[in-house]
Amino acid sequence: MLLVPCPYCGPRPEVEFRCGGEAHIARPADPDALDDAAWAEYLFARTSPKGVHAERWLHAHGCGRWFNALRNTVSDAFITTYEMGEPRPDVTGGR
Repeated sequence: MLLVPCPYCGPRPEVEFRCGGEAHIARPADPDALDDAAWAEYLFARTSPKGVHAERWLHAHGCGRWFNALRNTVSDAFITTYEMGEPRPDVTGGR
């Protein structure tokens, strides 16, 4: 079983969590100024790298809090987790 290191509760089983997609996506400052193509780009275009990826996670069956995680998409290993609002750690490797 994969253990996810919740920054609030510590390591917990993966079944307690839900992935919320890519982290650090900024909402457009003036959404009314976007045309349909730019709005679609904001809503639907996401990176899907092979390697380290920043994601948002919800501890749905625990503390109920959102946090960010750096996860290696090749090995599925969590490299680090950090609270929402904190900057992305400068980590490039991972297991």
